[in-house]
Amino acid sequence: MTDLPLAPDGGWESLYLAGDWTDSAGRSPASSRTQSDDDGDRDAITVENPYTREAIASVPAGTDADVDRAYETAASAQETWAKQPPQARAGVISAAIQFVGDHREEIVELLARESGSTRVKSEAEVETARGMMQQAASYPFRMDGQHADSITPGKENVAERVPVGVVGVISPWNFPLHLSMRAVAPAIAAGNSVVLKPASNTPITGGLLLARIFEAAGVPEGVLSVVPGRGSEIGDAVAGHDIPRTIAFTGSTEIGQGVAATAARNCALPAMELGGNNVHVVTDDADLERAVDGGVFGSFLHQGQICISINRHLVHEDVYDEYVDALADRAASLPTGDPTDDDTVIGPIIDESQRDQILEYVEESVDAGATLETGGDHDGLVVEPTVLSDADNDMAAACNEHFGPVAPVIPYASDDEAIELANDTIHGLSGSVHSETIERARRIADGIETGMIHINDQPVNDEPHVPFGGMKQSGMGRYNGEQILEEVTTTKWISIQHEPREYPF
Repeated sequence: MTDLPLAPDGGWESLYLAGDWTDSAGRSPASSRTQSDDDGDRDAITVENPYTREAIASVPAGTDADVDRAYETAASAQETWAKQPPQARAGVISAAIQFVGDHREEIVELLARESGSTRVKSEAEVETARGMMQQAASYPFRMDGQHADSITPGKENVAERVPVGVVGVISPWNFPLHLSMRAVAPAIAAGNSVVLKPASNTPITGGLLLARIFEAAGVPEGVLSVVPGRGSEIGDAVAGHDIPRTIAFTGSTEIGQGVAATAARNCALPAMELGGNNVHVVTDDADLERAVDGGVFGSFLHQGQICISINRHLVHEDVYDEYVDALADRAASLPTGDPTDDDTVIGPIIDESQRDQILEYVEESVDAGATLETGGDHDGLVVEPTVLSDADNDMAAACNEHFGPVAPVIPYASDDEAIELANDTIHGLSGSVHSETIERARRIADGIETGMIHINDQPVNDEPHVPFGGMKQSGMGRYNGEQILEEVTTTKWISIQHEPREYPF
């Protein structure tokens, strides 16, 4: 094990339950007292640096009993928290923003060591998370409702926006801080309490770090609990508990469908951001230099381990060869290796199973007729940036969300064919279109069935004030801006009969 920055007293080897750091035996490291007679010993989750494969922490694996305790405490704490004036709730979020700003370098280091994030990705993630928090700090002052006349004489109608109560959050490993924070901060700001289960690959940056941030910011005990654990062991307990009213999940479509079904059995709202198979459309009148720039960034940032990264490059046949050559040259020149080196662009894949799946998709695609222009090999968990030409929609690297540094390039002959190819997937998350004719690009963009699409850019975009989410099997609901308030609040109708009402009997 190695020393990691920002650890609470007793280190990162703890859960954060009801405002207390609790170790594997159920003791608070600060006091060595047992938290509950029901805690017992917990299994450990070994957290490994994906580049060195060094064990950097051993985090207790939460149990169903921990989930129960977290939710019960959250329900008890929420009513008092919701009654706090807006400036108090906004003040906690603002203090959390300040903490993140003050400890930016330590957080960047944690992201590199736990999630294999390069510096450019880590810095972008920290800034994006801070942006989400800044937007959330305004939510306590945006809990407005409406007043409406009544069809009944002497009646007044008021619709109030109120917190849902308790929000469960299940977050992924690829952008652990950002994708946890975008749900946790708005939920807390709106007057809810939160139980967070981070991914078992990144229990610190996706979970316990948030506990550290909000504890330092002064959030009351019980308003946030963090229960690390394997999804196969406590995922159903988190999603299917009868206390939370919203379950916010980010992850694969297959797992998300199960989470949504489990949550819906208790009529909890599923807020789902699921998988993508995003296209980068390049027309024959595109600025190829700009298109390649976007294609490189959109395919290879964080090794392609992003739900909104480019999964398929759809390129007009008239510029296909030129685009493939330029993309392959750029991909081959990207520095690979240790993510803590400032110059590294391509760091490690998160673990062996993900790496092996990526390489299998590449091999299957080559066997099916794709040409390997560059890459295709690996060094440990570092997979070379890979470009495949002569690809089609049915190849493994194209029809699956490959979640790696792989760029299949598919030719097309007409705008209508590009739209047809783009829509030939169960997913509809993000995408991009390059054309010098904005009207043409807009027509293609309008024809693609996706929740987000970007003209003369690439798909990896996320802004705190703009709605973020997908169509089809890429999810339901939206994050960011006013839209996230729809997920963590509900509308309550209150009518007041000021004058005696005449009834028919």
